[in-house]
Amino acid sequence: MVNPDPQLAEFPYQPHFADIGAHRLAYLDEGPEEDRAAPVLVMLHGNPSWSYLFRNLVARLRGRFRCIVPDHLGCGFSDKPQAASYRLAMHIDNLEALLAALGIGRCGLVVHDWGGAIGMGWAVRHPGRVAAMVVCNTAAFRSGQIPRRIALCRLPLLGPLAVRGLNAFVQAATLMAVRRRMRPEIAAGFAAPYDSWARRVAILRFVQDIPMQPAHPSWATLVAIEAALPTLADKPLLLAWGGRDFCFGRDFYEEWRRRFPHAEAHWFPEAGHYLFEDAGAEIFPLIDDFCSRNLRKQA
Repeated sequence: MVNPDPQLAEFPYQPHFADIGAHRLAYLDEGPEEDRAAPVLVMLHGNPSWSYLFRNLVARLRGRFRCIVPDHLGCGFSDKPQAASYRLAMHIDNLEALLAALGIGRCGLVVHDWGGAIGMGWAVRHPGRVAAMVVCNTAAFRSGQIPRRIALCRLPLLGPLAVRGLNAFVQAATLMAVRRRMRPEIAAGFAAPYDSWARRVAILRFVQDIPMQPAHPSWATLVAIEAALPTLADKPLLLAWGGRDFCFGRDFYEEWRRRFPHAEAHWFPEAGHYLFEDAGAEIFPLIDDFCSRNLRKQA
């Protein structure tokens, strides 16, 4: 299947598609053609990014690992239904169904932003299938803090106008999620799937789905994931953290270290939320080495 947008910078990949329930999910499936038993890495993005976030990591690893990189529903090249729930539980269910459809058994996870809660939500359902985890600027537990700029996007009327009408969330991310200014063609790549009100539906729903109190529909889902994290305590874990993240700051990094004291922890003081854009040259070799040591070929 051809790339739906061959003009995307640094994205020489051909997305695949899977029917999951009533909708179509896009995903990358990149690996050594001659070795389909290669170790599997599942990479999970957050909001407002998509599989484009991992493009350069995939380029480095696909010669020795099978890289599965989904676009969550509403993101990237996946369908963008207007009436879907877009709750955390739905995204976990979709990931579970996709990996089952692809016959993925034991695998490693690379998670960022919302990918943390989604990936860990799948992992605590299937701890025996988790070989190792790479955790980057994310959370899978409750927090009492939310940046003011994100809180404003949750307000009635103002939120939909800013996020869906003015595309403020996507455009701001290309500026505020990095410390090194993105080249225009890279910023355009991040924003490409979100070029209209209808195509930004998941961007707003992700913002609205941040559970800050027990009455929130996704609160119980997040609490259950948090409570089950100890089932992953024996898994190898690599922390790679952008220290200039306005959203997932040092408190989140230290909380991961507290919960996983054996983690190989790396702090990049001058990298922002999109840490691969700022410090990929330093981070990718660490991920490569970690995965080479902790992932094995599929049976």
